Parts: sequence; structure tokens; C-alpha cells
Amino acid sequence: MQATLLRGIKPGLREYALYLPLYNGTESLEVGVPEGAKFESLAPRKVKPLIFYGTSITHGACASRPGMAHPAILGRRLDMPVINIGFSGNGKMHASVGDLMAEVDAAAYIIDCLPNMNAAAVNAHCVPLVKQLRKARPYTPIVLVEDRRFPNSWLVPRAAKIHDANHAALRKAYEQLKAAGVKHLHYLGGDALLGEDGEGTTDGSHPNDLGFIRQANAFEPVLRNALKLE
Repeated sequence: MQATLLRGIKPGLREYALYLPLYNGTESLEVGVPEGAKFESLAPRKVKPLIFYGTSITHGACASRPGMAHPAILGRRLDMPVINIGFSGNGKMHASVGDLMAEVDAAAYIIDCLPNMNAAAVNAHCVPLVKQLRKARPYTPIVLVEDRRFPNSWLVPRAAKIHDANHAALRKAYEQLKAAGVKHLHYLGGDALLGEDGEGTTDGSHPNDLGFIRQANAFEPVLRNALKLE
């Protein structure tokens, strides 16, 4: 399949960001420019990246286009490179993923796995993962993120109970880590991630573009504080 994304561009020298598909693999990519036009790649940025570890929501389901997932939005707002390791159904604070994260000298690690976990799993894996990262990277900020609430959880007691338990388990882990002297640890609550009007998802779980913008709005001040950008 071929598609033309843009034509008739006004002349001028400017910088572009190209986002590859979130789920479809890219076998080849070509960028065409008029004869005589100048086009060149930029050198890799020296700024440390933000690493987002999470679920299909982190991955970008169900954004209308790749640049609308909240990690991409935040990368633009903060002008920082982003490494997105969102695993559909399998973001579970695995130590093996922590090993890979620790290899990267990141600006911050954002751990957003609760939508794929229950309270027992959070109790088992959160503290060890944070300690694993902190041992390898003593000064890198780590942000723990609660899961969003299903918009219908106020109607479904079972769903509300799952969120309550998850949030309580993550908060307990956070307090335990802080009491143990773990520094540069930050926390983002989940209740307001999607808003309160029920308009932020495609299926009652995964954000639509509005939901991703709302998530980016919630993440941004926490990240700015963690990165000392305020």
C-alpha cells in the first residue's frame, strides 16, 4: 500500500518528525522531495530519552495515528526522545524488562503497568523492579503510574474494586520504597487520567485521541517536576 501524506509544501528549511506505524510493520520507507531541494537527516540527539514501560495503552492503542499516543505527545512537548516499551497484555513489571531498561542511561523511567496487573502482582513485582533500576541507575527519576479507571467503573462495583486494590498496592509499594530511602521516586494517580465524562476511550478501556491528550496533560507536570524542568 502506498499513501501520500503531504504534498505542495511551502518552500523553506524546517525540521520534521516522522512517526512509524504503532502496530503495522514497516518494510520500506521513502521520502520524496522536488528536484533541487535539500533534504538531510539530523544527527542523533544527545538528550537522554524518556523510557515508558507499560501496556497496550502505553503502546498506543487505540490512537488514530502514531503521533497521538501519549508518550509521543510528551516527547514533543518536552522536546525529548522517547523509548516506548508498551506490551499489549504483557506489561507486568518483569525483571527481564528491567534489565534492558537499566542498560539505557535514561532521563527518567516511567512504569505504567497496572492495567495488565492485579494487586497481588503489584505487591510481588513493583518494589523489586524499582530497586533493580535504582541499583543500576542511582539518580535517574522513576515515576510510578496508577492505572486509569474504566469510565463505567462507577456503575460496576467489581471494576471499581479492582482499581481500588491496584491503586492501594502501588501506593503501598511507593510508601515502602520511600521509607527505605529510595530517592528520586515520583507518583502519578490514575483517577483523572481519562477525565470524568466518559468520552476518553474507544472501548471503555483504551484511550481515544482525547483520552491520550488528557493522559499527556496529567503526565506532563509530574515529568517536569521529576526532570526539574519547571
